[in-house]
Amino acid sequence: MGRDLTRDQLPAGADTEATRPGATPRPDGTPKIVGIVWGLLVLNTLGSAGAKTIVPLPRSLIQMVTMGALVAAFALALAVNLRLRIRAGAFLFLLTLLLVPSVISSADLESGFGALFRCGRLALFIATLWLLSRWWDGGPTFVRHHIRMYFAVLGSVAAGLVVSPGAALPDLYGGRLVGALWPLTPPQIGQYAAVIIGLTVLLVLGRRTDRTSAVVVIVPSLVLLALTHTRTATLGLLIGLAVAIGSLILTSAAARRFFAWTVLIATVAAVGFSSALQAWFLRGQSQENFSNLTGRAKVWDALLAAPRTMTEQLFGMGLGDKSFAGLPIDNSWLAVYQEQGLIGTAVVAAIIIVLAGVALLRPPSLQRACALFLISYCAIASYTEAGLGDASPYLLHLAVAASLLAAPATAAAPPTLAVPRRRVPRRTRKPEVT
Repeated sequence: MGRDLTRDQLPAGADTEATRPGATPRPDGTPKIVGIVWGLLVLNTLGSAGAKTIVPLPRSLIQMVTMGALVAAFALALAVNLRLRIRAGAFLFLLTLLLVPSVISSADLESGFGALFRCGRLALFIATLWLLSRWWDGGPTFVRHHIRMYFAVLGSVAAGLVVSPGAALPDLYGGRLVGALWPLTPPQIGQYAAVIIGLTVLLVLGRRTDRTSAVVVIVPSLVLLALTHTRTATLGLLIGLAVAIGSLILTSAAARRFFAWTVLIATVAAVGFSSALQAWFLRGQSQENFSNLTGRAKVWDALLAAPRTMTEQLFGMGLGDKSFAGLPIDNSWLAVYQEQGLIGTAVVAAIIIVLAGVALLRPPSLQRACALFLISYCAIASYTEAGLGDASPYLLHLAVAASLLAAPATAAAPPTLAVPRRRVPRRTRKPEVT
């Protein structure tokens, strides 16, 4: 028995034992408003740049919606946590420390007032995560919120594909799938699809969801991932699942069976469909363009060769749009170096290392496997995607990993009521016999 990914109800079984009469009470459950806050954070990180939509949306309107979502998320998180109860941890501490080089590099306005605005956005984003940390208890609650919210985003992509296939598969992107209702790029869609596929597979192996609801999530997401032709997301999904399932092999028979079947199917596919897989992977590019990472390497070389002062090397140039000379950087480490300097790069590296170290030190479990998948995916995607140094889906992925690695909240013991002694009137007492 498992839990439906689209509902908040638990079936009878081990997960509901603590709610039965006579069982030891658990701490207060996660309020439903927390799921709304998480959805607003997801909306904020969707971005405002992308493909042309069926109904043209002004960028100012999209930015208003995304920033309004962040302000609403913070307000709701504060309303549900008025006593400011938080769970301090290395992840949130390091994320807060990342604000220091961001503010220092942005304060001189070399990157314009937009840099200070992005610093304020990052600060509000981190503050909201601090407020939500009260409910980080090592359970899969935020995994389910993550899957639901990104599945809803993919639902809008699928709806745009049905309504206008031409707009969803434009020639501008080489026929790759984009967001036709909301401006989403192929790498974004591929990232969302890969993450929820991996998490759902792990929930199935851990018997935390039923197979029917898992198929409803996995099959459409696989189709959308294939239509995006996103190599980074595909490799991140495969390697991340290999790491996560590898951590369960010694303790889970289901993980061993899934791993064996996956290896068998992958071998057959590699032999029988090698030409089709190669064509999908190359996306019609020449060998030179492929080896040059679609032009990314030229931008990276120019960024590293640009002259910088000592202050710019340490603290960066200020938060920007993750571009250099008008071209996207498409590398998290170089983007952080450009905007937050060597100090910011060291902080981001510390975040990955600390989360990975904590996960590796934990005993095998479903929570550990999900955390390892998310950490591995973000580490792999950081090579060709930017976002680890600013409010982005990648920080949300790592926040979910941090919530899975948090120590479980201890249940408070039920209060004991003192029973007062009953006083017996003197006239009714029996005389003592001497």
